[in-house]
Amino acid sequence: MISIIVAIAQNGTIGDKNSLLWHIKEDMRFFRTTTSGHPVIMGRKTFESLGSKPLPKRKNIVITRSDVEFEGAFTAHSLEEAISMAEGDEEIFIMGGAQIYAQSLDIADRMYITRVERDYEGDTSFPEIDYSKWTLVKEECFERGEEYESPFAFLVYDKK
Repeated sequence: MISIIVAIAQNGTIGDKNSLLWHIKEDMRFFRTTTSGHPVIMGRKTFESLGSKPLPKRKNIVITRSDVEFEGAFTAHSLEEAISMAEGDEEIFIMGGAQIYAQSLDIADRMYITRVERDYEGDTSFPEIDYSKWTLVKEECFERGEEYESPFAFLVYDKK
């Protein structure tokens, strides 16, 4: 199963200058718990936004056009190559950035979306989702976080 995991502001923004715009502890825990033990696929810029360090307890696969190696991670030159490197696992996670998400929408089986109920200004947005192709299978809403003032929700969609 190929799954997308992403946090999206209500106006579609997912980042700015290669970094997150919010810090929601519950979202970080959700991400870690959901992806732990599974392969994660990301673009080079997303890997660099992590400090060029692989996420622990996950097979990290970085997609890049360049002929470079990333310490602690595997290098792929296309989404297809990255997915083939992760095959054999029950669930493969696509974790950004925007170009990788755009390539993944048609092939993904599931989406884990943290919907941040607030607009943010940023230079990176999630591609438009055709929700007619998806079924909402789980929704968990929060009025606020431990240290985050705005509402947010964890949503899980399966492809129809």
